[in-house]
Amino acid sequence: TNLIYHIVFSTKERERSISAKLRDRLYGYIGGIIRGEGGRLLAIGGAADHVHILCRFPPTAAVSQMLRRIKGNSSKWLNERTPFAWQRGYGAFSVSESMVTHVSQYIDDQDGRHERTTFKEEFVALLQRHDVEYDEAYLWG
Repeated sequence: TNLIYHIVFSTKERERSISAKLRDRLYGYIGGIIRGEGGRLLAIGGAADHVHILCRFPPTAAVSQMLRRIKGNSSKWLNERTPFAWQRGYGAFSVSESMVTHVSQYIDDQDGRHERTTFKEEFVALLQRHDVEYDEAYLWG
């Protein structure tokens, strides 16, 4: 198997609570969680209000369980440093091996992208690009 995912999730109420000071340590911590579950982090990035992860998960891992561990453990770790919470949901999109470089570059360009677009605009565009049905009333609650 080669199960590659682009995962996106936000801070609670899109608060800008991921400081530049904590960002690199948080990303390293999330990478450790993924490795501890038998996965492999390929790229990680984001902004003060959200995170993008490109990773491989083992075939025995359900995406929902991996996200529960990633978000739960990283939230606990962050709360030891500052008040923090993630949003309830997430976006998860499958990625083919041929698109790994492209998605990695997309994730690496988060700072530049968010000079031009908001997280909400970006997330809705990802949902539409991947043909994911959604009700906007439930996206931001």
